[in-house]
Amino acid sequence: MVASHYAEPLTRKILSAAPFLSAPDDGAEALGALNPGDIFQILDNSRGWAWGYGPDGRVGYVRSAALKP
Repeated sequence: MVASHYAEPLTRKILSAAPFLSAPDDGAEALGALNPGDIFQILDNSRGWAWGYGPDGRVGYVRSAALKP
């Protein structure tokens, strides 16, 4: 079991424009959009979705493929 709220986030940049979502589902509520070069702080990355902090500090999900490795 991982206690993500105690984990040190991994800093990544957004590689391609992507929706920032409230849940790991393409049909989830959009919290905003992430643009190339935006910073994303990853707390968890599994099943094709990264969960973490967007540039404005809100927590949400983005497709892992949108992140620069």
